[in-house]
Amino acid sequence: MIRKLEKTRWAGGFVAACLLAIGCLTSTGCQVDVAGQTLPSPYYLSDDVQYFPAGPEFKLSNEAAAMAAYEAEAAADAEVLPAP
Repeated sequence: MIRKLEKTRWAGGFVAACLLAIGCLTSTGCQVDVAGQTLPSPYYLSDDVQYFPAGPEFKLSNEAAAMAAYEAEAAADAEVLPAP
């Protein structure tokens, strides 16, 4: 009688542990992060695709334009002012 009770308790604990493991696995899912993408996600078929167009090759175009404008303004001021 005692042996049967021990087997039943062990089997019940084993079933509870298996159900807990299955519950943990299904709630977290199997997702991998690759290059900023989470694959596979349960929503990957209905998720919108984000597109970021490539920017300019020369990143400092505004700074270069401001420096050219400053140099042009300085050259114009130098021509206007007479030499002492």
